[in-house]
Amino acid sequence: MQKEEDKLLVRIAEMYYQEDKNQSQISKELNIHRSTISRLLKRSRNEGIVNISINYDKAGTYSIEKELQEKFGLEKAIIVQAGTDLSRTQKDKLLAQGVGEYITEIIKDEMIFGFSWGETMAAIPEGLGQYDAENILCVPMIGGPSGRLISDFHVNTITYEASKKLNGRALLIDSPAFPETVALKKALMENEFNQELIDYWRKIDVAILGIGSPTLKASESWKQFYGEDVLTYLEGKKVVGDVVSRFYNIEGEHIDNTLDDRLIGIDIAELKRAPYRIGVAEAVDKADAIASALKGRYINVLVTTEETAREVLKR
Repeated sequence: MQKEEDKLLVRIAEMYYQEDKNQSQISKELNIHRSTISRLLKRSRNEGIVNISINYDKAGTYSIEKELQEKFGLEKAIIVQAGTDLSRTQKDKLLAQGVGEYITEIIKDEMIFGFSWGETMAAIPEGLGQYDAENILCVPMIGGPSGRLISDFHVNTITYEASKKLNGRALLIDSPAFPETVALKKALMENEFNQELIDYWRKIDVAILGIGSPTLKASESWKQFYGEDVLTYLEGKKVVGDVVSRFYNIEGEHIDNTLDDRLIGIDIAELKRAPYRIGVAEAVDKADAIASALKGRYINVLVTTEETAREVLKR
């Protein structure tokens, strides 16, 4: 009796999966009620007569994106196809395109976009497309550099160029990220213009930010933005990375430091209030910084390369 049942299960599975017949057709040919066909198909899967496999390789990086999302509780992981032979500039352009495509999914009228500074961030405006949204506002989430920074990497440049692509308007900042004293910071933040900016920081819908790493502190952009005094101060603080110049450790915990007292920029609570926090970064050397930023929930959307993603998943 069992052998006959197995034969029936095999025959139904064969008709459904190989001959591409629907359940109604099978029901008529075998004179079996359709609900029974459905039950027997399920049984054939449960008993191993039918094995269904998904070739994730055909979907490119889908499985890695899914693993990142599940491991770190991300809203979205976007992995761009970037060969290891590509230059930094070429990779940044691909990352920017990934951001631009994601914006298509989430953009709405009257959204407020916040931006950080940096070399990777400088590519973001070019990657943005034409969107069907009105009254978009773009704001910087941090002040300007302490040293001499290439103008393309300046947060005001990035914010302004992005506003043009988004067909919106930009509010720029006329204060350094690190004033020389706490008193000077307080004075700067009390002016009407900066008070307006602070108010917008609390209302940001989409924050787009790079992820810094002290392993790259020898880079010219870090030196130009922070200046030697800040870099010297960070030595020995167990800093793994930073987002908008808020520094954190390997566990993703914010590191309290005296620089915070002087920093003109969005604070952690305000940043985490943003529904979409898009981190854009790549480089094997940044894997710890990226993984820790994910652990700390500073970002909930990650745009990176496959090579970097694989390293992040090892953390």
